Amino acid sequence: MLEHFFQCPYCWEEISMLLDTSVRNENYVEDCEICCNPIQIDTHFENAELTHFNAINLEQ
Repeated sequence: MLEHFFQCPYCWEEISMLLDTSVRNENYVEDCEICCNPIQIDTHFENAELTHFNAINLEQ
């Protein structure tokens, strides 16, 4: 597992998320722990290293 810090695309607060390094590609929705808005999370790992992370505002 990898703890990754990023800004919420709604409230701009820094939040953290635990990412599973054993899953190469993942795309899912998780609520912000501060403002509770849904964030689409898109990740990509190569050799257990995070190579892509995107947190998308679903209301755009």
